Amino acid sequence: MGTRSKRSERCPRCRLHCRLCICSAIPRIELGTRLILVMHHREWIKPTATGPLALAVLPNSELRIQGDREQLLDFSDLAGPERRTLLLYPGEDAPVLDESLLAADPRPVNLVVPDGNWRQAARMGKRLPGLEHATMVRLPTGEKTAWGVRRETNPEGLATFEAIARAFGIIESPEVQARMEQLFRLMVARTLEARGLKGEQGT
Repeated sequence: MGTRSKRSERCPRCRLHCRLCICSAIPRIELGTRLILVMHHREWIKPTATGPLALAVLPNSELRIQGDREQLLDFSDLAGPERRTLLLYPGEDAPVLDESLLAADPRPVNLVVPDGNWRQAARMGKRLPGLEHATMVRLPTGEKTAWGVRRETNPEGLATFEAIARAFGIIESPEVQARMEQLFRLMVARTLEARGLKGEQGT
């Protein structure tokens, strides 16, 4: 009863408590790059998961759930010749996502992003079926995460939303990244406010 009551107080779109809802601030950014967010079914229900907010921002995106025995994942549909598929992978053995990598193949991008902490994303990235054609890429080193709500096992780890914003900043434009990060700062501030802490307010 208590758990169900607490969940009912949250906005189903931004996942924040209804009194702190940020839906009115969510931009709609239509881009050629297609986001495919992959989440384990146990992660999907957590209110601290940031990846679902990216789905609200980017209309050209979709969610695929891992761990559902009735609907097994298969990414072979992404292997068409009209687009290239990049898998965001948090490992130093993957090439850095940068302008030169993109210039080598100018096709529009399917960006597959595993959602979870560093360890979960690394493990998931190596096990997703049907992605043999995908190129694993990692983000260049940047600023540390601004999230801080969930414990990160790697010092360079980012919240999934942050990682998506930075990737789109490289693939699309810095302006896209800035708009997404502005929303993320607001999400952080409202989340801290819900916990009785003070954070930087987004604008």
